[in-house]
Amino acid sequence: MAAAAARHHTFYAIGISYRKADAETRGAFSLSADAIENVLTQAKAEGIPSLAVISTCNRTELYGFAQHPFQLIKLLCEHSHGTVEEFEKIAYVHKNEKANDHLFSVGTGLDSQILGDFEIIGQLKLAFKRSKEHQLINPYMERLINAVIQASKRIKTETDLSSGATSVSFASVQYILENFSKDSSQNITLFGTGKIGRNTCENLIKHTQNKEITLINRTKDKAERIAGKFDLIVRDYAQLEEQIAQSDILIVATGAQNPTVSKDLIFTNKPLLILDLSIPKNVNENVKELDHVTLVHLDELSQVTNRTIENRGHFIPQAQEIINNIHAEFKQWQESRRFAPTMNALKTKLSALKDSEIKGNRTKITDFNQEQADLIADKIIQKIAGHFANHLRDEEESTEEAIDLLNKVFKLEQLSS
Repeated sequence: MAAAAARHHTFYAIGISYRKADAETRGAFSLSADAIENVLTQAKAEGIPSLAVISTCNRTELYGFAQHPFQLIKLLCEHSHGTVEEFEKIAYVHKNEKANDHLFSVGTGLDSQILGDFEIIGQLKLAFKRSKEHQLINPYMERLINAVIQASKRIKTETDLSSGATSVSFASVQYILENFSKDSSQNITLFGTGKIGRNTCENLIKHTQNKEITLINRTKDKAERIAGKFDLIVRDYAQLEEQIAQSDILIVATGAQNPTVSKDLIFTNKPLLILDLSIPKNVNENVKELDHVTLVHLDELSQVTNRTIENRGHFIPQAQEIINNIHAEFKQWQESRRFAPTMNALKTKLSALKDSEIKGNRTKITDFNQEQADLIADKIIQKIAGHFANHLRDEEESTEEAIDLLNKVFKLEQLSS
């Protein structure tokens, strides 16, 4: 019964991304870590056999098996602030092979807002690992993500698609370098020391000469660990307002579900550049009401690196060829898995015929050698099964017809049911 039910589920990839959804809309559909846990728990309770969820600054996506894509859309909308009506306007729903293609494009950086950004593969690994802990990854999806990881590794090592530093964190530093003199020294405050904050901090140290960098985090010890590594200043969260007043540049990477900075925190008349690296937006739009404040969000920052990655487009065909090769191997595994029950039933049927014939002729043949008869018969069975397997593997359009024919000729249906 379970196998029969599984056959009625289809593999889907549903979601929204930077391609059609602006930062505010992506924020509405973003899922916190707790929300993702709730999605997975509810999915399991509702009988969804396999599901992985990813929510980043550029996209929120669900990959999974369902009887209808609306099951996944409903899960997303119930646990985010997005609505089904809004989803239908800006979302995508991919099925089977197109869903596979989409996951390959996402996982290899071809569908990233910044072409070749390989941070996404790490986020996908974590998403599938989290689902596996919930026992929500079936063999199909496990094999698929491993194929995507393999493609990502090969593209990274065999092409220049990921040459140079390109990420949201680097884009923020690039923006600073293009808008401030290298010789000048700005007082920079980095608010939020999660993954994006840490990467931004490393890029600031690496690409600027500026040592006037202050870290603030709600949990102070996290900021202190990073500060100790680079010999930077750390201030208490309670001192944020005071620190902003002293800053020339405020980088916000808090990763909260609601704004953490608004105009009520800004008591300074000197020019202040605010870079918001978060989805949902962590800086309230009302800061723009202050004439001396410039607010730049990550969607604008991602455009900064376009000049850095112009040449990357030349490596897309090379990357695509690697994807095609690995995807073809996955399809071959998928096909062999599809007809594996039929092949097992065929071998069982042939073995039963062998046993029957040997039993009927054992007493009729003088000096009958059971061991030799078994050996030769088993080799013949393997060759026959091998020929059928090759035939099924090569039947691109009529595999199902070939399987049905085998079932009828050898009367396998009752054996495999």
